[in-house]
Amino acid sequence: MKDITPVILCGGSGARLWPMSRDLNPKQFQPVEGVGSQTFFQQTLLRHVAPGFGVPFVVSGSRYAHVVTQQLAALGRKAHVLLEPLPRGTGPAVLAAALTLARKDPKALMLVAPSDHVIRGDVTKAIKTAATAAQSGHIVVFGVTPRYAETGFGYILDTGRVAGLDGVRRCGGFVEKPSHFKASQLIASGSAYWASGISLFTAETLITEFARFAPETLEAVKAAVCGAQENLLSRPSYARAANGSTEQMIFERSDRMLMMPLDVEWDDVGCWTSMHAIGDQDAEGNLLHGDVLSVETKNSMVRADGKLVAVVGVSDLIVVDTPDALLVTKRGRCQSVRHVVERLKKTRRQEARSFPHDPTQSAPSDFSWGESLRLKQAGQVDMSLLRIAGGSAINLKGTPDRQIVLLAGRLNVMQNGKSSWLSTKDQLVLEQGAQAHLENPDDSEVEALMMTHRGSAQVHAVPEVTHVALDLHREVQ
Repeated sequence: MKDITPVILCGGSGARLWPMSRDLNPKQFQPVEGVGSQTFFQQTLLRHVAPGFGVPFVVSGSRYAHVVTQQLAALGRKAHVLLEPLPRGTGPAVLAAALTLARKDPKALMLVAPSDHVIRGDVTKAIKTAATAAQSGHIVVFGVTPRYAETGFGYILDTGRVAGLDGVRRCGGFVEKPSHFKASQLIASGSAYWASGISLFTAETLITEFARFAPETLEAVKAAVCGAQENLLSRPSYARAANGSTEQMIFERSDRMLMMPLDVEWDDVGCWTSMHAIGDQDAEGNLLHGDVLSVETKNSMVRADGKLVAVVGVSDLIVVDTPDALLVTKRGRCQSVRHVVERLKKTRRQEARSFPHDPTQSAPSDFSWGESLRLKQAGQVDMSLLRIAGGSAINLKGTPDRQIVLLAGRLNVMQNGKSSWLSTKDQLVLEQGAQAHLENPDDSEVEALMMTHRGSAQVHAVPEVTHVALDLHREVQ
């Protein structure tokens, strides 16, 4: 049997795991068991390091290129990385990987795995058993034996054995996030499994099914792969692809579907209640990470990051502390955390996007062009330090409330078809509605302060801003 290529998907924002997960620092790149532990992404990679598996293929957003590289290096592992210029769902992401792999081998076996789940147990044996069915042209999805009637998961229906293929079962369809009553019925039937999100097929099989069910998306993603710059897919072409999951676009419509049971502990860790459930709890049912003092507390999860957190006389509580935000909620109510994130985004709060810069607590946010460090929030103004790598460029949307002060180096600026240069201490007020392209033409890194006013006032270039910027710059050196 040929080697199986793990295709690791690194999309999604994980809003229900706020404040640990942010838009620019999403769940899959966060530590599973507190500061210093392996991340969800790293654990996923290591899960498929075994004889019979090839070099992994990672599909991620372009904004996460640096963090993917860093976390691979921390494990001492190599991977092929394919970057999406914008999110289009798992369907186009998996298709792009299939088209890329098919260039060398149309029969390449692809094991698609989400990067933000937790699995305890051996999945390798089941995957290798299912490989025969996948090589014969089937799409195999993996189902986990359900432990309780969960309404937040999808279910796969098992309709019996398949003649001539050991282990795999006929797939009788999918049920997406049923009611508690329906979930209870499914479990009682003994023929339903939690949908793990893991699937196995050849590149050729998936491409053939896209040609049948989503030909426009196939052509768009083909063009994006052909027009890719190094490992970054072409944005204009990729934007034409339909935005949807592989399940919706292919699996729910294909007649090639089979199911393979997995006897493991699995959770998609969609919220803090799940994080509490999968952790190693103490005798009182508590899961404590960081500097936590627990007194007369039961069935709670407390995650401290940088300071002592004491909990006294409480139960069924979730407490998550980060450098700039504190979440307190009850177990079982964590699905509603996404509503907090929605409100933060509506009011343009930075806490929805990224962490503040604190050298002892959190790393800067990494991007393909360099990094961004949030310095401070003063009144209605957010201030971030941009470090633009040599030879790289950044695109910024012009708004009435955003300006740039160059702190070190020089930048070539393109706005409304006009080119200009910024030198150290120069200010740039971005023109409303314009897309500003800031390019660093030199080998050395450029540093700039970006200020965004969260109110409605128009920002103007004033000399005092430069002095404030330089003072802030000295503070972080």
